Amino acid sequence: MEPYIIEYAWTLLILIGLEGLLSADNALVLAVMAKHLPGDQKKRAIDLGIYMAFIFRFAAIFLISFLAEVWEVQAIGAAYLIYLGGKHVYTNVFGSKEADNEEKANKKGTGFWPTVAKIGVADVAFAVDSILAAVALAVTLPETPLSNFGGMDGGKFAIIVLASVAGLVLIKFAANWFIKLLEVRPGLETTAYLIVAWVGVKLAVITLSHEDVGVLDKGFAHSTGWTITFWGVLLSIAVIGWFVSGKTGEGKRASDGSSS
Repeated sequence: MEPYIIEYAWTLLILIGLEGLLSADNALVLAVMAKHLPGDQKKRAIDLGIYMAFIFRFAAIFLISFLAEVWEVQAIGAAYLIYLGGKHVYTNVFGSKEADNEEKANKKGTGFWPTVAKIGVADVAFAVDSILAAVALAVTLPETPLSNFGGMDGGKFAIIVLASVAGLVLIKFAANWFIKLLEVRPGLETTAYLIVAWVGVKLAVITLSHEDVGVLDKGFAHSTGWTITFWGVLLSIAVIGWFVSGKTGEGKRASDGSSS
């Protein structure tokens, strides 16, 4: 066995673990976007959105040197997610019943294909940072006998593709699970939108840390302090939301039936 194979295998495991962490908040955003669709359309919308995302991610590996400079992509994603989460929470907490009913009517009026498009676009904002992290790890790996592909060593390219595929698979299953959870505990919807807004803040921090923006230090977005803060706040929102929310009647019956 070639020595580099062990190093490649270990790096792939690290990247899959990293994708697993990143997929949690990404999946929740997708679940909230698809929640208003009826029945099986929720799962279909997420599946199609993820297929679109895979095509983008595969192309992005070829264009990574260009995309690394396009901070506007994540800036738009950050603004959209903060707006999406903030609008829902404001309407839910401060809005009137009429405004709440209007928001629900608007959601129902959002068709299947527009939702698929939104899911695909949302993943674009997530993908840039995810791929950059994968590339940063992969470029440190030793060269392999494989031919170059996508402007880099074939082995490194394969590692990045495999990690991206693993991330999308994790997002797919996690998003479907979140949809089921939101049906059982509808009170978690506000919690979910708070997390969506907080993910938008994460993208905003990444944008502000970009060397062409320079509002924050270049390494701040991936610093230990900010990483701990981000996940600490996210978990706090999730835990508090879980205890504050209640199950629906169907959710309680299903829970009682499974425990008997």
